[in-house]
Amino acid sequence: MEELVISPVDHDPQGQVKQQQAAGVGILLQIMMLVLSFVLGHVLRRHRFHYLPEASGSLLIGLIVGVLANISDTETSIRTWFNFHEEFFFLFLLPPIIFQSGFSLQPKPFFSNFGAIVTFAIIGTFVASVVTGGLVYLGGSMYLMYKLPFVECLMFGALISATDPVTVLSIFQDVGTDVNLYALVFGESVLNDAMAISLYRTMSLVNRQSSSGEHFLMVVIRFLETFAGSMSAGVGVGFTSALLFKYAGLDTENLQNLECCLFVLFPYFSYMLAEGVGLSGIVSILFTGIVMKRYTFSNLSEASQSFVSSFFHLISSLAETFTFIYMGFDIAMEQHSWSHVGFILFSILFIGVARAVNVFGCAYLVNLFRQENQKIPMKHQKALWYSGLRGAMAFALALQSLHDLPEGHGQIIFTATTTIVVVTVLLIGGSTGKMLEALEVVGDDLDDSMSEGFEESDRQYVPPPFSIGASSDEDTSSSGSRFKMKLKEFHKTTTSFTALDKNFLTPFFTTNSGDGDGE
Repeated sequence: MEELVISPVDHDPQGQVKQQQAAGVGILLQIMMLVLSFVLGHVLRRHRFHYLPEASGSLLIGLIVGVLANISDTETSIRTWFNFHEEFFFLFLLPPIIFQSGFSLQPKPFFSNFGAIVTFAIIGTFVASVVTGGLVYLGGSMYLMYKLPFVECLMFGALISATDPVTVLSIFQDVGTDVNLYALVFGESVLNDAMAISLYRTMSLVNRQSSSGEHFLMVVIRFLETFAGSMSAGVGVGFTSALLFKYAGLDTENLQNLECCLFVLFPYFSYMLAEGVGLSGIVSILFTGIVMKRYTFSNLSEASQSFVSSFFHLISSLAETFTFIYMGFDIAMEQHSWSHVGFILFSILFIGVARAVNVFGCAYLVNLFRQENQKIPMKHQKALWYSGLRGAMAFALALQSLHDLPEGHGQIIFTATTTIVVVTVLLIGGSTGKMLEALEVVGDDLDDSMSEGFEESDRQYVPPPFSIGASSDEDTSSSGSRFKMKLKEFHKTTTSFTALDKNFLTPFFTTNSGDGDGE
């Protein structure tokens, strides 16, 4: 028999001490950058200096510290604790940001523009992705830039179509702007992320299977299925939470901690449930936030209401700031491919063209089905085009492309994406205030306009269908009569939903009688 020999386990106390020290330095560095970002943001807000928004300042801090770490001897040890992992971003940083967006959402402007928002998010993002991918492929074929395979160009078009207007929206809130414009920019950016992820994953599947013919026609259908399922999951979780807090009797003083803990867990349950079954956690947790604010929030005790409002605002601010710091640091630390500068420059030009086709084309489509006083004005369309910043979502998908594409191609796309993110966040984000003033869309108070003028908008707005089958040469009078019938039908629908919410949903899911205004 062979004798079993057990080798002693090698212990390296010195190595463990160095690892702990590196971990401590990395965490300390993160905390210092967070503190610096919040202090810088406060100073910028106090002096109303809009040329460097908070998100831009956080990104700049991450870039500077990353460059310093990159040229020092601490690069290897610190990098272990400061990698931008896309899983960490999608599972831990993104959920509180999206939930707070839905939780703080004013429902009337969002849903009165819901048809336009969905049009921009679905049709517009699909068009922008295809136009960007097609122009990049055409530019490569004409030897203007590095040539990538057609499917990889479409993957790049999908990931770079994910907008992240955190910087723009913060300035919108500071200077005050039209409530419809704010709702369009906010709603399109949130739903556009889900569309961009769906498109990227579909194109990645096409690229791996090398059989693209049967897949392109299924992209929109797959997204619609994902969107409907995710929205249903989010609404279902929200309604379940409302019933639990209504009948569980948790709104007593000695159960406040339990009440708050359960309320905090429901959004994460919604997000992880959707991700676990292959749906979009972004859409799910967004609608969970909307439903929980409308129905669950009023079932909490006053102390718990104050706590959860402050808590989600706090973790959302932390996650947002940390994301931009994290992103800036990783951009400086990652290896980039700067040998194809032409690809970067032409990509910036092409996404601007694709964004214009997206915004102005979809706005034209939406305005066809709106009354004259409800049309999206040209100055709002220009502001919407200008607000298409690229941020953390595009960066996370570009990191994913390093694993999905051949090494050289992935590096080219990653370098182009990081450059676009830095340029749009720092330059375009910093000039947003001047843009709003030039377009004359600066209002006196965003919150005041929230409460005015939307009863009429709810009655008059008609969302556009997703397919237009009628010919423009049809008889004018019959077309006008059909349009009037659609107005009447939609008026009845919105009136019926308002009555349903007031007479059934609010009394059933909350402790209120339904007489509130729903704000």
